[in-house]
Amino acid sequence: MEDDTIQKLHLSSPHIFVERTLALIKPDAADKAEEIESIILRSGFTVLQKRTLQLSPEQCSDFYAEQYGKLFFPSLTAFMSSGPITALALARHQAIATWKALMGPANSTTARETHRDCLRARFGTSDLRNAVHGSETFSAAERELKFMFPNSVIEPIPMAEAAKDYLSKYINPTLLKGLTELCKRKPCDPFVNQGPLSAVQVFLKF
Repeated sequence: MEDDTIQKLHLSSPHIFVERTLALIKPDAADKAEEIESIILRSGFTVLQKRTLQLSPEQCSDFYAEQYGKLFFPSLTAFMSSGPITALALARHQAIATWKALMGPANSTTARETHRDCLRARFGTSDLRNAVHGSETFSAAERELKFMFPNSVIEPIPMAEAAKDYLSKYINPTLLKGLTELCKRKPCDPFVNQGPLSAVQVFLKF
């Protein structure tokens, strides 16, 4: 009976269904921005924020700082500062992965060969002029959203794996240990037999 009770104490991982990511419509696809946004909405995204702007070369260098030192970096910053871009803060279940899949391969030529319906196949022309940008990772999404929407309060982006890892590492072991100790002591009604603080006192030991 005790083993059955302890088994039931294992907590299932939480389900966090909303992620946020940044989407950019690049200068080469500026005239297709409305069409691209329509595709985004039909793909289940919610547009939380939107702005159209033109970045300076210095701002582009800051935004793409992780690419600094690579051969294509000067061409990238020159291109991204050559005209207006549209920045979109997107939200939906698995937003980062879903937006990356909707964009397709970075090289538009490759995209047309392997993913003909993706945005880069339809609206891009090359590896550089590939119509759209998206955050690669959880941390990149947070940084890029703050960059493009500096006046907004961007709280930490909830992500299922991040939440699951945190609970598994820090919360579940302590909680399970405390509940297991309660089961071993077998209080029929800890609030009656030992006072209202008895259960809390057990947990405070861990």
